[in-house]
Amino acid sequence: MTTLTEGNLRITFPGNMNVRKFDTPESHGLTHCMKAVDFIVEDNDRVLFIEFKDPDHPRATDEDREAFIESFRSGRLDEDLKYKYRDSFLYEWASGNAGKPVHYWILVGLDRLTDTELLARTDDLAGKLPMYGPHAEEWTQPICAGCMIFNLRTWNRSLPDFPVLRIRT
Repeated sequence: MTTLTEGNLRITFPGNMNVRKFDTPESHGLTHCMKAVDFIVEDNDRVLFIEFKDPDHPRATDEDREAFIESFRSGRLDEDLKYKYRDSFLYEWASGNAGKPVHYWILVGLDRLTDTELLARTDDLAGKLPMYGPHAEEWTQPICAGCMIFNLRTWNRSLPDFPVLRIRT
């Protein structure tokens, strides 16, 4: 079992997975020119790019939280999420690590988001990556095998093997 923390969120992975924190200067050395997802996780069949956003962090102000919600609901946050995925994918591809399907999971630590909002943002982000190319059949391999945006409630309900807990510091 491997446990990693990002801010006030802690995620636990099964022991059979290769897990690494990716968004640090030490991990990929290109933070000056490339965005990065928080974690890259690999098992036998797939690679997971995992990004945490935590507007409910205890140090976040109400103003910060409301600005985040507006950015999320309007789709402006998609731009940051899109580049985090693309730059991480490009880095992994150039490193020879792109031989398995890659899934992109985003956890937004804000439970007041509805399932409808999460699904709408997921659909819009999937279109911006793009997942399959200009026409669904044109690429022999998708850039992204799957994309999903969760809040804590939907993450833990949908992904019980990767539990996330809010920790207080």
